[in-house]
This record gives sequence, C-alpha cells and structure tokens, in this order.
Amino acid sequence: MRWLVGWSSIAANFGTVGAVGASDEGLTVHPVGAQLLWGDPDPLWAVGDWRPDEVRVVTAEPHQRPAVSGGTHAPTVTRLAVLGCCAASDEQLRVGLFAARGGALRHLTAWAGSYTAVVQVGRRITVVGDLAGARPVFYTPWANGTAYATAALPLADLIEAQLDIGHLAALLACPETPEALRDSTPYAGVKRIPPGHALILREGSREITGYEPVASLAVAAPQVEASRAIDGVRDALVEAVRARLTAPRHAPETLPPDPGPVPGMGPAERRAARGAPAPGIGADLSGGSASSTLALLAAGLPGVPGTVLGHGTGAGERLLAVTFNDLATSGHELREPELERARAIAANPRLHHVVVAAGEEGLPYAGLDSGPLTDEPAPSLVTAERHRGRLSAGSADHFTGAGARQVLDAHPARLADLLLDRRRRHLLRPVTALARSERPSPQSLFVPLTVYRAARRLARTPYRTGLETAADLLLAANRPGPALRNGAVGASLAALAWSRPGPAARWLTGEALAEVSVRLTEAATRPTSVQRPGEARARAALTRHASDHRILEQAAEIRSQRLHAPFLDNQVVRACRDLPESLRVQPGARSAVLRTVLAGTGIHDLPAGWGSPTHASSAAATRAGLRAALPHLMALFEAPLLADAGLVEARVVRKALRAASEGEAVPLDGLADLVSTELWLRRLLSRRGTCWTGTAAPRRRAVAGGVPRRPTLQP
Repeated sequence: MRWLVGWSSIAANFGTVGAVGASDEGLTVHPVGAQLLWGDPDPLWAVGDWRPDEVRVVTAEPHQRPAVSGGTHAPTVTRLAVLGCCAASDEQLRVGLFAARGGALRHLTAWAGSYTAVVQVGRRITVVGDLAGARPVFYTPWANGTAYATAALPLADLIEAQLDIGHLAALLACPETPEALRDSTPYAGVKRIPPGHALILREGSREITGYEPVASLAVAAPQVEASRAIDGVRDALVEAVRARLTAPRHAPETLPPDPGPVPGMGPAERRAARGAPAPGIGADLSGGSASSTLALLAAGLPGVPGTVLGHGTGAGERLLAVTFNDLATSGHELREPELERARAIAANPRLHHVVVAAGEEGLPYAGLDSGPLTDEPAPSLVTAERHRGRLSAGSADHFTGAGARQVLDAHPARLADLLLDRRRRHLLRPVTALARSERPSPQSLFVPLTVYRAARRLARTPYRTGLETAADLLLAANRPGPALRNGAVGASLAALAWSRPGPAARWLTGEALAEVSVRLTEAATRPTSVQRPGEARARAALTRHASDHRILEQAAEIRSQRLHAPFLDNQVVRACRDLPESLRVQPGARSAVLRTVLAGTGIHDLPAGWGSPTHASSAAATRAGLRAALPHLMALFEAPLLADAGLVEARVVRKALRAASEGEAVPLDGLADLVSTELWLRRLLSRRGTCWTGTAAPRRRAVAGGVPRRPTLQP
C-alpha cells in the first residue's frame, strides 16, 4: 500500500519537520517508513514501496514579491510533486507548474498515466484528484489546520477517528448514489473530495474546486463526430500504454530461493508459487475485448522490454499474457470459447502465454482469513484470493482491462439523455436488443414500449423529485414487494432512475434504511449543479468501480508488482466521454470501438467472436464459492459486527447465504457487499499499531474503541 500525506497549518513555522505545537516544545509527528519530499511549514511525505521513477519533484526558481512598506518579502517557493506513473518530461512538469500557479489546474491532469499531483506556491497547497476516483484525495481538520492524504486510514489514525456507521449504511444501501455517500468515509471526521476536483489549502483553510467544465442540463454539449471521437480514444489508449512501456523496468526486489526442479512445474510456475512477479511487462488475456486490446497494444508498441540488468528480455518474450482458467466451476462449455480466443490472440510471437489453472482455492470467498487490511471496504475483498492467484503469475508491471465497461458502455439511464435531446430514433436498436435477450413470449413483445416509457419517465423527472422518490422507496427496500423482472431487461428498467437501492438494501434494518433515506431527502433540497440523468448515473457507476479497483489493488497486492488500468486514466476517461451517446447505446458498441482502435494501430486479425460478453461463468463461480465457504460464512455471521452496529440482523443474513448456496434467486452482489464489509470491520479491529510515530504521535489507532453498539428498541 502506497500513499502520500501532508498538511497545511496556520503557523508560519513549526521549527522542526512535521512538528505539532510550538517549536520550543520540540514535539514532532511523522509517518512510519516515510520519505520526506519537502519540509516545514507544510511538509509532504511519500509512504510505502514507491519506485524511484514514481516520485518526481520539480522546483521553479523562487521569486520575491515587493513588500508594501518597501523592501521584499521572503522568496516564494514554487514546486510540484507527481507521484505515480506520469509520461510528462521534466520540462512539461515545469510548464504545468507555471500553469497551476496561475490557477489552470486542469493542465496538471492532461498527461498520460495515472498519478497524483501536489503543487506548492508559497503557503498555498493544491492536491489534484483524478476523474475516475481510482486516486482519491482525503482530508481532515487537524492541529489548527488541515491534513490531507491519498488514503483515509492514515488520517483516521492521526485524529484517532471512530467509525462512521452512517457512511457504512449508505455504502450498503445506495453504493452508486453520491448524494447518499456525500463526502464521508468509514472514519468519522475524514472526508474525501469528489472525482474531478482539487483540494486547495491556504494556511490551514481549505477549498474544494472542480477543474472540469460542467455540462448544462438544458442544452446538450456539442457532439463530436463518431470517427473523431474514436480516434481520440485510440490516441489516449496508445499514449496510456506507451507511458507504462517507456518507464524504467523493475525486477522484484527480493526473490525467495528457487527450490530447484519440481515435477510438472516449469520456471514460471515455480516463481509464481514463491509469490514473486516476473520481471518486465505483462497483461491479462481473458479473451475479452478490453484486456486483449491492451495486450495487443503493449505487444506492438515500442518500449523498454526489460530491466537495466537484462531481466525480462529473453527469447523475444516482450509481454507475458496471463489467462485464468477456473477448473472448479461447472459450465466449461461457456468458458471454452473465451479460452480459444485467448489462445488465438496469444499466437502472436510477441506474446508469451501462461494459463493459470485454479481449483477451489481460486473460487470467490476463498482465503478470507489471510487478506490484508485495506483502506475501505469493497466487494473485491471476497475475490482477492482469486485475483492474487492470477496476478502471481503476472509481471512486475501488469495491465488489466478494469474500467473499460464503465467508460465505454452506455448506462441504461443514457436513454433518457437521448430523449432530452429529441433523438428518439437512436433508441430503436438498444430496446430491440433488450427484447431479443428475453425468451420469446407475449410479454417480450412489450419490452420496447416498457423501456421507452421508463426512459421517458426519467427524462421528465426533475432531480429533486427523483431523489425524494428514491428516499421513499428506500424505506420499503427490506419489505416483500412485487416480483421484479430478471435478466437484462429487469436490470435496465431498475437503472432508469435518478437513484435506486443497492442489492444489499433488502437485508438492512429499518433504522439503517431510514438514516440513509434522510440523507437522500436532505440532498434533494441542497443546491447543486445538476447533470443530465444518464451522465450522472454513468459517472457514479465509474466512481464505484474505480474505488473497488483501488481496494482490489491493496487486497491482492504482490510486492514489487504494479497493476495498470489505462481505462481509468484521466486522458482515456476524457476521450471516452466524447463518444456520442447515440454510438454508446448501440448493442456491441464497446467491442466495435475497440476493434476500430486496434485497426487504427495496424491490428486487424482478431479471432471470431472477439468481444462477445460472458457473464454466466462469473455467476456460476460465485455460487460455487458460496457453497464451498458456507460453513465459514455462517460462523462469520454468527455474531456479526454489522449487527452490533444496528445495520443488519444476523439471522436474516444467514438465511440469505444459505438460500444463495442452494441456488435460489438471491442478489449475489448484495451478499458480496455484506460479507466484505463484515470482513473489513473484523480486520480493522484486529490490527495493531498506528501509521504515525514521533513525540506527538497519536496514542491510539483509529477505531480503537470498537464498533459502537446501537440501542435496540424495546417493545
């Protein structure tokens, strides 16, 4: 886990680096294992196993301002720190620093890569977050000023924060509704800035400002031609991949000794068993359109194939392509076409193909007792062991296709945006495809009309009315209601709303749902810049997925390995937002766009069926994992901490787990939310120590008092 942390205070000088209080007292506090980037009066540290090329600091020539009474002020320090993978040269960083000094913060987010930028101009500190939410920024009031970080847990340790039960309730009840989550985190007193915003600190005071232009609700933004928009996606993806390829290569820092030849295991299998990534660059190759696009781009672009010591350059193997094969789940006929497509793509001589076969140890919900503590809870905690087994066979720099569906596909609510623009004819193909996805029946004939009515209802529903309706629906989310449609049609109809209850809301208590309902009602009356419904829902879904991917990186982390998700980069997200909505909503739009992207880079030979969606095998694996881990899950919810907090009733969750393992129609995503949150709470309370040291370091870690128990209502 890597993060940066710093603060801004009213005091002009503390006297010592990171001091707290008067300088004559000599009180200090600083993160454990930190690398100081710059010191007082507004220090900044990088914490964790950052690579040398991932931490860059450029400084402009200090300039002096004339004083009012004659003479000059002390020289103003102007510097920029960029942490992460950034393709900008030192000269480009200096140009960005001068632009940011004048207030042009968007310039700092225009470089290829995934990074966090921090600018200091005198006593003004600016921390810029990303567009997707994969690199969030957190802050909290502290020591007559404001502390900030790219992780919430260190700030919670710093202020000895307790749990925010209301945030956990909102995270379970409405995970894709920013109005319910607000700017809160699981830790009381620690806040986050929204994606597309920057945190500006001036001697302890803080301001949050957006750096992206806000689209109007009444007038649609100018539409870019489809061909030009796809060219923009191609250029952004190529630059994002090139940013990783041109960075210095790194070999694992420490490798356990090789035990020697093992029957049935080659060198790659033995290295994976020792838990160390291979030197060089690798990529997922699942046979899907997103991962295979990145693998083919990385294999075809020029870059730095190996490390400075020659690792990762043997036998022309430029890129290590990893395919995961689940042998413990029934339905091999569903996965076989995907594996065949992966083998066909891996026939490229610039790829070295490795198939990772996994049994029950690779199912979801496996290895729940062995994971690390993450910054926040996320559904990916229940699949971390599954991903870790795949990533252990990967490279030190590994590409994943995470985020492609969220940035390229059309959220169902975008149908309402088309109606707002009076482009009804573009709804014909998507609603027809939904009708064809259902089995032929008299009811399927009315699917196009049903979807059109739902989209028109959303287009005519004001933002405030939509949130108030969602608040009312949330109060009845845990009560039996009319049977809903299953499949793609049911999911699309449920998504055609400003907000909807999450899959875990049906198992929450009435008190928890009422608290989240109050949040939505308050948000409905709060003045805000309202976006179009489809755009707002799509951005919320992207933020949810990016946050889950950030937690997955921490939960499945392998030392010396970096996961790269180019689809979550700022420039790629911007380019994908320029795609016309009429193109997004068409069936198969994602694979069509990526096929055109590959064709623009000279890659035309793709296997038959490339881009076909496969989700049935994922649901089958989840149910198999639930059945295998059912005894452990039942013990986990025998006396859950979520019940102590008043969020769930243990017997209700145990009944749902048992029903899901028996194959009943239960929302599997909702169970993953509940299990991951309970698991995260237990790991948080069992941790020891804190992230800080020094004479003024916090005496207690965050949530040292345990989960607060809510009083139960007596009849």
